[in-house]
Amino acid sequence: MLPWNAEDLRFDETRFTGTVRLFPLPDLVMFPHVMQPLHVYESRYRDLLNEALDHDGLIAMSLLAPGWEGDYDGRPPVLPYACLGKVVTHQRAGNGEYNLLLLGMRRVRIESELPPHRSFREANVTLLDDCCETEVDDQRPGLQIALAKKFQESLPEGQMANPPILSLLSAEIPLGALTDLVSFALPLEYQLKCDLLGESDIDQRAWMLLDAMEAVPKIDPKRVAKSLANYLPPFSLN
Repeated sequence: MLPWNAEDLRFDETRFTGTVRLFPLPDLVMFPHVMQPLHVYESRYRDLLNEALDHDGLIAMSLLAPGWEGDYDGRPPVLPYACLGKVVTHQRAGNGEYNLLLLGMRRVRIESELPPHRSFREANVTLLDDCCETEVDDQRPGLQIALAKKFQESLPEGQMANPPILSLLSAEIPLGALTDLVSFALPLEYQLKCDLLGESDIDQRAWMLLDAMEAVPKIDPKRVAKSLANYLPPFSLN
């Protein structure tokens, strides 16, 4: 894979046009702060990636709405929130397919889809900024500790000493980033993940996650381990 420069991973909001290349999938909800490996093989998404690489490297990952199965090759409806990601590094195979790493940058709300002038889909979006209510600032540290503890309880025993996971559960990570990483890692229902993606209030996201983990106290550790595996790219660097 091509190396990357950390300076290239900053999102310049002032240069963002509000129009995104839309990459809808039926089974992936992307979040900011998450690094997601992708294998791109469909012709339309190879076109999408080629254009992204020639320009700003940005791709908006969205989720297909229920009922997409009958029109997957067309333009079935998508749910209203997406994650704007930036290509960190990529590797092109001889057959034109790609392996890539995408870093989640920002939440966006899909306002309207552009007419189908290209092989891939495009949409106009609004950036969503994280927010916190100042009147509950004193409660936030306790909320963060509770979320980290509950998430730790859901981990398979062998994952608790994993250095990336220990870092994730440390008090130093901002609560907003913690909610996004936990939302991505846990095998929650797709609609709930989309609700978490669309929620800009950091405290509310944390409470939603706590409620979800209370409602499903025994999460299959194999499913958690599979989700956690996506924190580290599975593709070879050779």
